[in-house]
Amino acid sequence: MLIAKNLNKTVAIGEDQLCILHDVSFELKKGRSLAILGESGSGKTTLLGLLAGLDLPSSGEVLLDDVALFELNEEDRAKSRKDNLGFIFQSFQLINGLSALENVMMPLELRGDRKARQKAKEMLQKVGLGERLTHHANQLSGGEQQRVAVARAFVTEPNLLLADEPTGNLDTATGKKIIDLMFQLNAELNTTLVLVTHDNHLAARCDESMTLSGGKIIQQKQHQQPIKESSL
Repeated sequence: MLIAKNLNKTVAIGEDQLCILHDVSFELKKGRSLAILGESGSGKTTLLGLLAGLDLPSSGEVLLDDVALFELNEEDRAKSRKDNLGFIFQSFQLINGLSALENVMMPLELRGDRKARQKAKEMLQKVGLGERLTHHANQLSGGEQQRVAVARAFVTEPNLLLADEPTGNLDTATGKKIIDLMFQLNAELNTTLVLVTHDNHLAARCDESMTLSGGKIIQQKQHQQPIKESSL
């Protein structure tokens, strides 16, 4: 489903070269979940951007469903993201001027889905926000905003979902509920999941984990029996 081959990312700093990622390779099968761990500055978010095709590597490649992302032009990479990817961000990234329903409808409307309103409504009900459809982002709590973000990410039933510190701005109890919800939807839809986190307990709930340091993989683990907790 997802293959990274010898990914390198180097940027120029004056006359020097700064290596952000060095020779990162891994494979992730469909429906599996991978946690990317590491301290700030270890290259986690850069790697996520490369997996999404939002950034270009200095060398190496990413294959999504056997399609080499970096052999596509910018327009085709954008189409691949629209057709295959869902995103969950630490900062929610909701559009304040839109209601919860309209935020979730947006990726469906970009696809030209005529059932966008119905699907978005059903997904918001699934994440427990059936009574908050018309509320705007600034009328929702942080946990509710992240539920909207989760609904928006999953509503297109993406092949691959990328999450960057999805509970970073939430308290512990609310964050746990969001993670339970994310893994529940991940299992229901058989979505491949890659998440960046500092949380070792959260990483243990994934099928696999990978730790970066200084842009290099220093540890890779297969979790034979990932921690399963009650979902919502």
